[in-house]
Amino acid sequence: MGAAALCAACQRRLPAFDRARALMRYDDASRDPILALKRADRLDLVPAFARWLAPAARELLEQSDVIVPVPLHRRRLWKRRFNQSALLAQALGKLAGKPVECLLLFRARPTPSQGEMPSAAARRRNVQGAFRVDRSRIGALGGRSVLLIDDVFTTGATIEGCARALKRAGSERVFVLTLARVVRPMSNPV
Repeated sequence: MGAAALCAACQRRLPAFDRARALMRYDDASRDPILALKRADRLDLVPAFARWLAPAARELLEQSDVIVPVPLHRRRLWKRRFNQSALLAQALGKLAGKPVECLLLFRARPTPSQGEMPSAAARRRNVQGAFRVDRSRIGALGGRSVLLIDDVFTTGATIEGCARALKRAGSERVFVLTLARVVRPMSNPV
């Protein structure tokens, strides 16, 4: 379909981000290693994931000035002890020779886990206004392109919230890179 093609969801509602790419589909094969990183402290998976992400994101990396991870709220970070998106961003930045700004974007208020939300609309409401850019670091954005990193793209609510905050703070373009994307089965297959 080409690089300019839009998925059905994006055709219905244009996203705040400019482009998105996922390394793999979130399914039975990808779920276990992603959850192992996220919930079982399998930090040893980060270098391999970064090596897989780099070629998949080559074009996005070339067009990006800075890499920014999706932030956790400080309470969740304290409980988990690490932000898997930040670890992925740092490893990818090292491979690609790109600066990584882990403290540029922050979660201004704690939100329930998106996995607990019953619908895409509930996920959007949950993160509405939750993300902000650190005012002391806004100069790092001025007209620059950001590559936003997260582990899983489900409905896009979290990514949308982050992209809106980055663009309000002056980012020219926001690209998204995730390990996996949830692909919903078609309700009316042809």
